Amino acid sequence: MQVEILENAQQVGEYAADRILRGVASGKITTLGVATGSSPLSIYESLESKWIPQLIDLHVFALDEYVGLQPEHPSSYHAVIQREVTDRLKLKPANVCVPQGNGPDLAAACARFEAAIAAAGGVDLQILGIGRNGHIGFNEPTSSFSSRTRVKTLTPATRADNSRFFEKDEQVPTRCITQGLGTIMESKEILLVAHGASKAKAIALAVEGPVSGMCPASVLQFHARTTLVIDREAARNLTLLDYYDSINAG
Repeated sequence: MQVEILENAQQVGEYAADRILRGVASGKITTLGVATGSSPLSIYESLESKWIPQLIDLHVFALDEYVGLQPEHPSSYHAVIQREVTDRLKLKPANVCVPQGNGPDLAAACARFEAAIAAAGGVDLQILGIGRNGHIGFNEPTSSFSSRTRVKTLTPATRADNSRFFEKDEQVPTRCITQGLGTIMESKEILLVAHGASKAKAIALAVEGPVSGMCPASVLQFHARTTLVIDREAARNLTLLDYYDSINAG
């Protein structure tokens, strides 16, 4: 696992965007997995400012979607990805795939999503954020490391964290569709971004803690091509902070 420590969220976004653009320009990245939440926003802003024509043909897969929200709801991940990714990067809407969380058959929606990823040849690079409890996607603590795209119940802590995106706390959905940890681990390359002191504990557990279902992100220790791009505040609890700095300086 590679750990890149930068000074602030803007630098995190620029580093990740440059990594993506190099891959897209070279043809190595044709399928991108995108995350929502606050952590990846600086990536999409930087990609927009450094836009290249090759982005138009990029195929994109979302990590997750709430159950029960209509796609046009402003807090649905359909809507968020439309605003923050599809529109900013001038993507073809037909090339953007988000799980369908408002249909009558959620199991079938999960199966279709898995099939779509497989038909695209898999995800070349997956962007991830991390929750304060170590979740990636909406894989909450104790999620199976071999799990596939499925319906999950959100923890009270995750619902509280996401309440800022809704007018009232009770409007936050209780369930979601999320890519499983097994699905995520099949990505050819993973780029996890985080910034802020609120993520420091989760980052330390994910990078240096034991691999445990209580910190779903710790499974990334088993992925051959995972890079964490974090700021100083998110890195503050790392025991080997000086070591990571020395590697990057060299």
